[in-house]
Amino acid sequence: MSMIATMRALDDTRGAVRIEDVYDTDIDDLWHACTDPDRLSRWIARVSGDLRVGGMIEAEFTSAWVGTLRIEICEAPRHLLLTQLPGTDEEGVIEVWLSEEGDRARLVVEDRGLPQPDVHYHAAGWQAHFEDLAHTLATGAGPHPDGWPAGEFAPSWEARWRELTEEYAAARLA
Repeated sequence: MSMIATMRALDDTRGAVRIEDVYDTDIDDLWHACTDPDRLSRWIARVSGDLRVGGMIEAEFTSAWVGTLRIEICEAPRHLLLTQLPGTDEEGVIEVWLSEEGDRARLVVEDRGLPQPDVHYHAAGWQAHFEDLAHTLATGAGPHPDGWPAGEFAPSWEARWRELTEEYAAARLA
């Protein structure tokens, strides 16, 4: 297995995961896969709410995370910034960058503000999400044809996450 996410400490208690990959699609298609609610629901999360800068959205991820995100930046097709649980001590940030690589597109996601003991779980999770995105882009269909209940793992996502978790746990934070 090849780990594609990196993990680093931000301070004594918080960490970050950064993951990137290049996909066989153009930047506009990749942007829509990352921002259109129908396309998001095929590979990572069901979202609803106010889909504009400053808007609050509710998300139910295949990883069982359910919560509120605020859209801080949305600069199509290159940059997206979301804050988790705005206004709380547990606030985290998910930042997304897209760039062109010839006729392909690169996706970079950085998830910051994670509790350090849990960073490896998030790294494994993001890799499983990126693999699901690759599947969705290649086939047009999501890897979760039966969906998943709110607050529970999507079964195929969970199986892959469990495979990846041990290797990420063995890696050290930078």
